[in-house]
Amino acid sequence: MTYCDEQKKSPFASIEAKNIIKEALNVLGKKHFAFIAHANSFPAEEGKNTGFGTVNSNAAKKLIDFLSGVFTDLQLGPAGKTKSIDASPYTGTIFSNNPLFIDLEQLTTDEWCHILSYDTYKRITENNPNKDINKTAYSYIFNAQEEALKEAWENFKNCDCHLKQKFEDFKERNKFWLENDSLYEALTQEHNNDYWPMWKSEVDKNLLNPQNEEQKAQYAQRINELKEKYSDVINYYSFCQFVISIQNEKSRLYAQEKGMKMIADRQVAFSDRDNWAYQAYFLKGWCLGCPPDYFSEDGQMWGFPVMDPEKLFNKDGSLGEGGILMKELYKKMFTENPGGVRIDHMVGLIDPWVYVAGKKPKIEEGAGRLYSSPEHPVLSRYAIATKDDLNYEVEADKEERILKLTEEQIRHYGALVEKIVIGAAKEVGLDKDSIVCEDLGTLTYPVVSVMKEYNLQGMKLIQFVVPEKPEHPYRCKNITPRSWVMVGTHDNEPIRMWADKTINTEAGYLNGKNLAQDLWPDASEEEKEQIAVRISKDAPFLTQTKLVELFACKAENVQIFFTDFLGLYDVYNRPGTSGDKNWSLRIPDNFEEVYNNNLKEGKALNLPLILKLAIEARGREFALNNQEIIKKLESIM
Repeated sequence: MTYCDEQKKSPFASIEAKNIIKEALNVLGKKHFAFIAHANSFPAEEGKNTGFGTVNSNAAKKLIDFLSGVFTDLQLGPAGKTKSIDASPYTGTIFSNNPLFIDLEQLTTDEWCHILSYDTYKRITENNPNKDINKTAYSYIFNAQEEALKEAWENFKNCDCHLKQKFEDFKERNKFWLENDSLYEALTQEHNNDYWPMWKSEVDKNLLNPQNEEQKAQYAQRINELKEKYSDVINYYSFCQFVISIQNEKSRLYAQEKGMKMIADRQVAFSDRDNWAYQAYFLKGWCLGCPPDYFSEDGQMWGFPVMDPEKLFNKDGSLGEGGILMKELYKKMFTENPGGVRIDHMVGLIDPWVYVAGKKPKIEEGAGRLYSSPEHPVLSRYAIATKDDLNYEVEADKEERILKLTEEQIRHYGALVEKIVIGAAKEVGLDKDSIVCEDLGTLTYPVVSVMKEYNLQGMKLIQFVVPEKPEHPYRCKNITPRSWVMVGTHDNEPIRMWADKTINTEAGYLNGKNLAQDLWPDASEEEKEQIAVRISKDAPFLTQTKLVELFACKAENVQIFFTDFLGLYDVYNRPGTSGDKNWSLRIPDNFEEVYNNNLKEGKALNLPLILKLAIEARGREFALNNQEIIKKLESIM
């Protein structure tokens, strides 16, 4: 394998070149090749940058056109409605979509009866403080989008638009979640605060959580009062959800016509709006978090509510009220995203770490695993593992805490996955391969066992390989076929940045040794040592070799984040940070030009070269049997 820093032609310049790449991916056994980009990171057309990306824009269509024929899937981020003070998509609503993803330009056209004036739309684009850079302007567009959508709503109410009956049908079809979410919007107006724990009225805090018949009657009357007083606010909220639903469907169909499917992202978190609406289904006094680890001495206090196990399932194993709610959510997500759903993260579904609200997520402060703490004074009532299954020499937050489980216990741990997630997929005509399981980080025995029992596809993050462990699951030779493999996720630095920090370190040398062993199987030991040394000192060569590893491994599914594809040297999300600068990186508006220029400089993903080298890395015999496709790849390099 040699290093090449220049590509003469763009591999995306012709259908012929794309077909060659697709053939090479098939030779390497790749069933799915997904492009990762959260919707807010999508580009804009020149002069049409409002400050936030959307998969519903014309620019998004151009990006899909560019990627189609090579990529089979678009891996999007969470699509829920976010808060004005927090751009993180992982705190968004579970049912309501984010109005920021509404493409305003469409509302100025005949299709939407010109309900938004073109002048308003242009003013928003012209005043966007980040219109000339590939970053979102979250605070700006949050307010500007709201003003524009209110103008559109006023015009929609007062015009004879052909979409009005569709709007009424939409409200009726989705009222099981839409009424709750829009009612919360009314209460934010009533209390001038969108954080319900700060509301002064205990009735309003618990409006959907009555404890007796008297409260049911009282709360029902209050709900009717609010619906009458804030009917316009409620209908406006529903209108925004209607618009985004229509636009999303058009975008999904467009992508499918181009041979690409969209994969949704379901976070384990619940928003404030969801917490308020479904608090009867949550475990009172407990929060979902992360135990202390290398990155956080005190653990991570996520503050998200925990679904009450006794509300998920009834004693006879049937779905309880909470379980029905969760299944409806997944059915909605699978219906709207035929490419499937990425679950972030599986540990949170199978073996979640919970802590007492107001305390740190540490063992000494009462934290533990919800289903794996038979010795815990409170959590023991939910335990699936028994005391005999525990290794008491290992602390409760460690992977090796549970030693063994029966088949019945494994199915008990996997009940939520089997009956709710897989069950929802099957009901809309999809199978379990439409479930992308984010199982990175701490993998306890119950999680591993459930993944194996249901033959689910997990993730392998090659940037996070532990090179001193020969059998580490993220190393090329150990990656299993039923996996989604990637160099990094939205939480990681681009591979070039990682390589710059890794060279000239012990980790760099150990990575080099492993890569030389795995990707140069026919080289002599002396040659492998020379290769390892070079990898450990040469950042571009290390970058290239890690990308080759991505395609040379046996994983059937590959994902790549847009920064690594385009060759951008910037970070989308730095975990633990907040503010407008985080979650803000976007695909440049001139993405094709950026890709081609970075390709020539050896920065962007050089697919023909990487795939050629990946085929050769499978060994001399494999390469000899695939000389024809190697020559085709060389013809487009």
